[in-house]
Amino acid sequence: MKNLTLAALLVIGMASPALANHCPMDMKKIEAAMKTTMVDEATKMKVMELYNKGKAEHEAGDHQASMKDLAEAMKLLGI
Repeated sequence: MKNLTLAALLVIGMASPALANHCPMDMKKIEAAMKTTMVDEATKMKVMELYNKGKAEHEAGDHQASMKDLAEAMKLLGI
């Protein structure tokens, strides 16, 4: 049981930096899509709201929430 707990903690510890690096890639995708994708003003505002929220969550270290919000923004943009 002790080994299983240790293994789980090791996996979580290794996954955190990977999640942290995923957020900036998603933000760059959103930035690029906002320049080329035609969306209505309401959608653009919602995307930017999610983008800013996701960016703030990333900077605060809450990468799980950041990825969720950034994924929702990308979905609205069709990417």
